[in-house]
Amino acid sequence: MKNILIVEDEILIQQSLKKLLERRGFFVEVSSSGKTAIEMILSKDYDRIVCDLMLQDISGFDVIEESKKKYNANQLSKKFIIMTAYNSPQVLSRANSYKCLLINKPFDDLEQAMRLMTE
Repeated sequence: MKNILIVEDEILIQQSLKKLLERRGFFVEVSSSGKTAIEMILSKDYDRIVCDLMLQDISGFDVIEESKKKYNANQLSKKFIIMTAYNSPQVLSRANSYKCLLINKPFDDLEQAMRLMTE
């Protein structure tokens, strides 16, 4: 069973994703805070980390940067999926620099988003 961490400060989105993924048989933990997510990432192992870009305390990119204490660049690119409603050229460029998947919110195709999160 895959372990997934969802880092999302919008509780409705967070809980909806958690329920959808759990129904598919995944173990899911959540965090509303980027700083708490970093502590969780550094202390536990996750197969996939789905992280919102714009959190209330820090950015999703900050979470990825701090995760470099545990994972190398290749591991980060396989573990992290960035969710964002802000897909400016700067955001896309920075996401590409980490080689992470990027999912736009709101989801155009929920089924496709679920597949990406669980691959």
